[in-house]
Amino acid sequence: MKQIALYGKGGIGKSTTSANLSAALVNRGLSVMQIGCDPKRDSTRMLMKGILIPTVLDLIRERGEENLTLDDVVFTGYKGVRCVEAGGPEPGVGCAGRGIIATFQLLERLSAFDEDIIVYDVLGDVVCGGFAMPMRKGYAQEIYLVTSGELMSLYAANNICKAISRISQNVRQVCRLGGVICNSRNLPDEEKLVGAFASEVGSKIIAYIPRSGLVQHAELNNQTVIEFAPDSPLSATYQSLAEEIMTNTDFVIPKPLEIEELEKLARSYLPTIDHQGINH
Repeated sequence: MKQIALYGKGGIGKSTTSANLSAALVNRGLSVMQIGCDPKRDSTRMLMKGILIPTVLDLIRERGEENLTLDDVVFTGYKGVRCVEAGGPEPGVGCAGRGIIATFQLLERLSAFDEDIIVYDVLGDVVCGGFAMPMRKGYAQEIYLVTSGELMSLYAANNICKAISRISQNVRQVCRLGGVICNSRNLPDEEKLVGAFASEVGSKIIAYIPRSGLVQHAELNNQTVIEFAPDSPLSATYQSLAEEIMTNTDFVIPKPLEIEELEKLARSYLPTIDHQGINH
């Protein structure tokens, strides 16, 4: 069983990338489970025809953990992808990471981890104990960073590198960085900047996903791009990402940058502007 986790800043496109990756993987004849580890609970929605499935944490609150079965928490989506949403606490109450911890404990008890590949879609703004659990407890052995060329997105990716590096100091831990996915925001020299960042932390870009209105069209039709436009260049990009992940053997303990180094790197790829704010 291959277990991977996609980490990145909130809003960077992790869920879109994860859902399309899962769809591409199941199209290769693999059995796939996707676990949404974000309180927004929208990781698996496009695999479920737009349905927001019940979250594990909500079900535990309503019915009690001891009363739940596998069919209560695991839902079948696109071509058999098994979908789980961890969920989170009520707004303003409790720790968002708790939903992930409770979910993993329940899935372990129900012997749910039985697929060719498991995709964890994890919020990466704050790598607290709960959000770090997929790699800290040995669930996700391969970590992929989803980022754009925006500074805050790179900052979050760099923080995840710090978490991987710290966790990997324990010789019993097996999580490693498998690569960086550039989810473009159409910034100048964006692919070069993200590539330079990946190189600086000791890794590489494994996919460049161009910004495309096709994503919105697919999601408004409650589908992944893989399902909505299977012959499109963007679909081919997600299929190529699936191939890269399935054949990847290059895993590293990253070397995170200091914030000053990260800012210097980002500045070096900024276009020059005049006093009127016009790029040159």
